[in-house]
Amino acid sequence: MSQQYLAAGTVGNPVANIAIFGVFVAITMVVVIRASRNNRTAADYFTGGRGFTGPQNGVAIAGDYLSAASFLGIAGAIAVYGYDGFLYSIGFLVAWLVALLLVAEMLRNTGKFTMADVLSFRLKEGPVRTAAALTTLAVSLFYLLAQMAGAGGLVALLLNISDKTGQSIVIAAVGVLMIVYVLVGGMKGTTWVQIIKAALLITGAAVMTVMVFAKFGFNFSDILGSAQDAVSGSKTKGVAARDVLAPGAQYGGSSTSKLNFVSLGLALVLGTAGLPHVLMRFYTVPTAKEARRSVVWAIGLIGAFYLFTLVLGYGAAAIVGPDKILSAAGGQNSAAPLLAFELGGVVLLGIISAVAFATILAVVAGLTITASTSFAHDIYASVIKKGKVDEDKQVRVSRITAVIIGILAIGLGILANGQNVAFLVALAFAVAAAANLPTILFSLFWKRFNTTGALFSMYGGLISTIVLIVFSPAVSGTATSMIPGSKFDWFPLSNPGIVSIPLAFALGAIGTFVGGRAKEDPAKASEMEVRSLTGVGAEKAVAH
Repeated sequence: MSQQYLAAGTVGNPVANIAIFGVFVAITMVVVIRASRNNRTAADYFTGGRGFTGPQNGVAIAGDYLSAASFLGIAGAIAVYGYDGFLYSIGFLVAWLVALLLVAEMLRNTGKFTMADVLSFRLKEGPVRTAAALTTLAVSLFYLLAQMAGAGGLVALLLNISDKTGQSIVIAAVGVLMIVYVLVGGMKGTTWVQIIKAALLITGAAVMTVMVFAKFGFNFSDILGSAQDAVSGSKTKGVAARDVLAPGAQYGGSSTSKLNFVSLGLALVLGTAGLPHVLMRFYTVPTAKEARRSVVWAIGLIGAFYLFTLVLGYGAAAIVGPDKILSAAGGQNSAAPLLAFELGGVVLLGIISAVAFATILAVVAGLTITASTSFAHDIYASVIKKGKVDEDKQVRVSRITAVIIGILAIGLGILANGQNVAFLVALAFAVAAAANLPTILFSLFWKRFNTTGALFSMYGGLISTIVLIVFSPAVSGTATSMIPGSKFDWFPLSNPGIVSIPLAFALGAIGTFVGGRAKEDPAKASEMEVRSLTGVGAEKAVAH
């Protein structure tokens, strides 16, 4: 799509787009304010008083998980790369099996507010909580980076703001809204925003999927054939040569590309069970049984949505065409909104765009409360104040941290503006899989695991992943890098998961043997095992 195409107003009415989004913000702000009236204790603010049912929490998890990457990034990746783009959908969905089978119930039984509660249960509290809080902040910031980039790209398309300054102002506005949601509503308000947003997103995607099918006589083969024809007729360099119905359009060819494919798959499949903002959702339900139910509900909703993305991605390639998608202000991230405009004009574009905005707002709110809770509960209350702090002060520190994280996210989002958001989220998954997952699994399943092993694994996984990302083609060396003019990409893979994840597991084992047997309390290890498996002594719901 050329700039003239955009300037002609053919991607909808900017006033209508913003008006529909404004209605969503107004409704959710009322919900958040009403929910905040019940925030009387730290448990209310941090975990919603553990008062949500499994199905409610499952919908909220789907809302948390189905980010801008799922809606904008995956649809765009499938529209441009076809089969290879669908890897994101498969990876994100399969990852839930790891969370369901290995993590959800045990985490709910063992912890209180954050992931660090589990990791420090039988290990030295100070150093382990500090490490866990730092990895939580790192994962949250990488994830926020993706959401903010999505916000910039979406608004660039909808308001025809092609200059970076205008897009930066919009990213800042999204960041301010996110901070307000967290400050006012806490976990309870944020959860209701997630539930509303998930319902809207899945419904919107379902409606668009039916409309795409209707346009092709409910024949999926026709959609695929038309998508391949549109790609073959593309005038964009390199796109016309792609076979979007077979693997290899993005990750074929060289051995480096194939390694990238394996590395990305590892990060996606193992990352979910280490995402702090998803793990924290297991504490918002009253029992371990409800934690399991919530994951089952989440899998069902998320699975349905990712099937929709397959149709939306190929539908966008067939109906809009890769040339228009790639030349639009938002790049690949514009595929879903452009498809909405082609299918339903200004009204559907406005609704889908508002839903995409809502997606970004809800996810960044969930990430921000996770990161701020981790700092307030793990570092301030448990490490700095040694547990001698009242709940009101803990909540106050969390709110101050939320503002700081929001400002950081705005700055990083401006830097990452224009990148494919699904790719950026995959980097967050790589950090989570390396820095968090090995320590969580070792803590729950290996009695001999000790503090030295935890610190080796968390810091080793975190530092190796970030260093490899910084020196990868994701940051420099190519035209699509974050800093396109520079070249310090000595690590050849865009996603470091294939190196950093096994390294973190190995470092956890090495650190455990280096640390020796004598330093940990065997009684605590036995208590953790019993509690994680049976739920005896687990945190209860807070009654009002």
